[in-house]
Amino acid sequence: MSKYVAAIDQGTTSTRCIIFDRQGNIISVGQKEHQQIYPQPGWVEHNPEEIWKNTLEVIAGARINASISATEIAAVGITNQRETTAVWNRKTGKPYYNALVWQDTRTGDLVNHFAQDGGQDRFRAQTGLPLATYFSGLKLKWLLDNVPGLREDAEKGEALFGTMDTFLIWNLTGGPHGGTHVTDVTNASRTQLMNLHTLAWDSDMLAAFGIPSAMLPFIKSSSEVYGNVVLDVLPNVPIAGDLGDQHAALVGQTCFEPGQAKNTYGTGCFMLLNTGTELKVSTQGLLTTVAYKFGNQPVNYALEGSVAIAGALVQWLRDNLGMIEKSSDVETLAKSVEDNGGAYFVPAFSGLYAPYWKADARGVIAGLTRYVTKAHIARAVLEATAYQTLDVMNAMEKDADIELKSLRVDGGMVANETLMQFQADMLNVPVVCPAVTETTALGAAYAAGLAVGYWENFDDLRQNWGIAHTWNPKMESEQRAKLYKGWHKAVERSFGWED
Repeated sequence: MSKYVAAIDQGTTSTRCIIFDRQGNIISVGQKEHQQIYPQPGWVEHNPEEIWKNTLEVIAGARINASISATEIAAVGITNQRETTAVWNRKTGKPYYNALVWQDTRTGDLVNHFAQDGGQDRFRAQTGLPLATYFSGLKLKWLLDNVPGLREDAEKGEALFGTMDTFLIWNLTGGPHGGTHVTDVTNASRTQLMNLHTLAWDSDMLAAFGIPSAMLPFIKSSSEVYGNVVLDVLPNVPIAGDLGDQHAALVGQTCFEPGQAKNTYGTGCFMLLNTGTELKVSTQGLLTTVAYKFGNQPVNYALEGSVAIAGALVQWLRDNLGMIEKSSDVETLAKSVEDNGGAYFVPAFSGLYAPYWKADARGVIAGLTRYVTKAHIARAVLEATAYQTLDVMNAMEKDADIELKSLRVDGGMVANETLMQFQADMLNVPVVCPAVTETTALGAAYAAGLAVGYWENFDDLRQNWGIAHTWNPKMESEQRAKLYKGWHKAVERSFGWED
């Protein structure tokens, strides 16, 4: 009997392989960062070949660290940074260009072009998504329009498109020698090319964006066997789970009931609310997306609020301003003052996501006086994440007509006690952190394990979920309202900065 399930977590800043046991405990981890490439302001790229090489290294590292043989691994699941867009040659496996990262804003002119006829919500009925630089479809259009020879190869069926899950599955299952070209419904739902009702590529969207269907992967469920690994790192191990990172975290948090929500605090911040088998169209600036689909079971939908800059703001404070030496120092600095000193930081570095969707917004620090110190700025940096989360939760409650009783949280920033307490204070509900915080990788492992019978059902997974810490709200309502009013004033100052 196989002892473990492995998950490959291909994230924005690094790639990891985490091996879990039946109780959802972490047995071993391999991790490696990759380069962030910024060719010009607003452009963000990754090298797919570097990520592929790192993936092989972290799988090997995770196995070696715990002396685990491939025969002990029942299946592998994959989770990924969702909208990051790669194109490569079917015959050689070579990318035509760097991958365009979800944060990349070079498609701003295309957003404006398509919004001229029908506005920002022109395609929302089919795709659940507004027109924005965020999603893969327009990134793919940009590549087809700007990379020499790509469109010609795409129309001949020689060029393949995929998000990073697709690129890794294709390579792990043989690459140019019979690799499987697939994605799952969660990743496909973030391209703005899939119809949310049919779960198939939408011919009208492909025609509108000028995308040849021959380059698109097959859309599968989130939990089924897509193929076996043909390489020595995991020989013959089935790849049986595929979920976009935020959907994987929803699964890892076992939010299987309508009304359950989780928030992941990473580079960005992503809050998902399970709405069950009902597709809810947002009127509050949220995204309608696929939560997950397990094998032949009905699809579950979700409402999502996406915050572009969360942990990335702490990195910016460290790398661009040099105010702190390491990311964890931000809490020590922030705790040295009692409040934000009247300062607010709106991190609209690449526009504002939910619920505002203002591509022309840019970052501002507002409310500065001679009193404000770098400690107040550090506190404002942490508070910005909590305010943005509150914006999203308010929108969710209006859209879904559900009042959240608590929020399940995960991601790197959950280690920051000051942030988590402030988050509970602003939301005015308990904030709950699970015992295993690597919920994104765990969700991918769960999807893979369910597909091969390693776990039998959702009840097996729910039994694994335990609470590590709960933060309860302590703030007076008057103080909460005053702080939130200041935040909204600052947000309005960020609008309309870019022409």
